[in-house]
Amino acid sequence: MPDTAARAGRRVGIKDVAAAAGVSWKTVSNVVNGTGRVGAATRERVQKEIATLGYRPNIAGRQLRSGRTNTLALVVPWVHSPYFSALAHRVIEAASLRGYRVLIEETRVDRDAELRVAQGFQVHAIDGIIFSPLAIGPVEIDEVRGETPMVLLGERDSPRREGVRRTDHVGIDNVLAAREVTEHLLGTGRSRLAFLGADPSPAGSGEETRTLRVQGFLDAHAGRAGSPAEPGWIVPVPDFSRPSGARAIEEMLPRIGSIDGLVCANDELALGVLYALRTNGVRVPHDLAVTGWDNIEDGRFSSPTLTTVAPDVQAIAAAAVDRVVGQVEYAGDGAPPATEVVVPHRVLVRESSRELAAENEPV
Repeated sequence: MPDTAARAGRRVGIKDVAAAAGVSWKTVSNVVNGTGRVGAATRERVQKEIATLGYRPNIAGRQLRSGRTNTLALVVPWVHSPYFSALAHRVIEAASLRGYRVLIEETRVDRDAELRVAQGFQVHAIDGIIFSPLAIGPVEIDEVRGETPMVLLGERDSPRREGVRRTDHVGIDNVLAAREVTEHLLGTGRSRLAFLGADPSPAGSGEETRTLRVQGFLDAHAGRAGSPAEPGWIVPVPDFSRPSGARAIEEMLPRIGSIDGLVCANDELALGVLYALRTNGVRVPHDLAVTGWDNIEDGRFSSPTLTTVAPDVQAIAAAAVDRVVGQVEYAGDGAPPATEVVVPHRVLVRESSRELAAENEPV
């Protein structure tokens, strides 16, 4: 059996397998790629020689011929975030069902890094990008983006004028969700609410997520007579993390008696808040009701358990993969126009925001 390639120290090629199996290189190619008609006995013989010789197909060459790599990039601000970890898991699942692999990139909310992503990475190793930007907004992305198929994630205030949007967007109705969770608190008898997680950066910096959640919070108050929102209780934070939540509520402690409910822009902020309140003897929800956002696993096990806005992460992942794969596979052949896909969400009510009547019952 020929093994001259192995002995010579060079990579085993398709012609080496063909010679060993006594077939043409085209037959070997058909076996490797699952194409053409190859008899069962011939297929088995070729597969045996592939295993014996240790042949590995030239993926790069195949990609050059097909023009595709069947690889998507998922780009998120932080890979350590529980929400983005859960999202990555779902994206990988959805992509696998379509025959695609997923590479994960972290921008750390760096503007230059996000601009490089928006421009398509300037590499040919990926077919499409699923991108959750924070440092730049959708209008700027539309202005600078390259030809690489792309879908944006996150609660973005995307352009809605006909013909303006160039980039698909998948997310929940952010304003509606914020209004619903705020109305939940107001409906439990609380009337003096604060919002934790406003954007401290200048207007137009790209942080539409925080802006839209504040808008929903304000809308809920506007729709309920006698419960005006106090501008001083819309509190900015530098980032959506547990330490930021704990630091913010520590600074708010002297004024805690002035509010009876707190809407946090994500669960990590809320978990930091719960920790700081517990260590300072503030009772949740008796003294202060707290809600979060994202439905990360930690909220089910916090003390008390955390009320949260729960986006349908599986639906987000499936829609994003479907949209980007659609762009890849229909490129240059009538690809569907860019659009906004709104996926479901719900408010999961847990212990941290029980109704006032329930929390005042004798223990």
